[in-house]
Amino acid sequence: MVSTVQNTDVKQKDADCAVVVAVTCRAVFECGADDGEDVYGMGVAFPLLQAMQAVNGRLLEENPAESLLFDVILITTDSQHQQQSSRIISSTRHYGLEVGRFCFSSEEDFIESLLKNNVQLFLSTDRNKAHEASQKGVLSALLDQQVAPSEQLRVMFCGDAVIRPDAESTSASRQAAQSFSAQLGEMRRRFGMLDSPLSIVMVMSLGGRESCGGALQTLRSRGLCVDEAYCLAGAPRSPIVSLLRSHFLVSDGFSGLED
Repeated sequence: MVSTVQNTDVKQKDADCAVVVAVTCRAVFECGADDGEDVYGMGVAFPLLQAMQAVNGRLLEENPAESLLFDVILITTDSQHQQQSSRIISSTRHYGLEVGRFCFSSEEDFIESLLKNNVQLFLSTDRNKAHEASQKGVLSALLDQQVAPSEQLRVMFCGDAVIRPDAESTSASRQAAQSFSAQLGEMRRRFGMLDSPLSIVMVMSLGGRESCGGALQTLRSRGLCVDEAYCLAGAPRSPIVSLLRSHFLVSDGFSGLED
């Protein structure tokens, strides 16, 4: 069973134009046992939500009628959390989080809840859930658990997957990645070169300059131009990833920042 509740504290986004992002409740809040507190503690997804809100805020400053905005859905399959739904909603209100909807579903209906809400990007700290969603055609990524609070949303793209998609990725997940790339690219073009609240990074682990150039061309053909590009030519990816501190990594299949 899937139950979706609108957040009446925020203005609902245009369903035809918004970029719908679902984030797990466990990533947003430290949802432990009932400790008597009125609100949950802040989880690892707080920097992400703050950065997305900053992007939305800047877009609306430039154009109050802007419809290309991030539409965040908070989703949970934990029965204990669902029994404390009022606490989740009040916690969102307490922290001033711009969450448009709350989605409560069973484990069995988890994928249905994503599809029913037209989710274009699913973010979680649970590798199994992210992989499951990706296999069903929903673009998914793991959240970096060490990102410091920042008003700039930093999104990393895997250049290797752009030109050589993972054999395990489905055509639906690859199409989802391309669609998200186009929307993100359009959003990035709303801002100038300097002082942008949104930054696109590409990291190429394998190959040389030609491979890197090919990946950049492919992304441009999808409508996405990057702010920074790194060609590692076979060197380990972890060191540069730890320095860049992007919020999440987009691949044509499914990948985590620590890979």
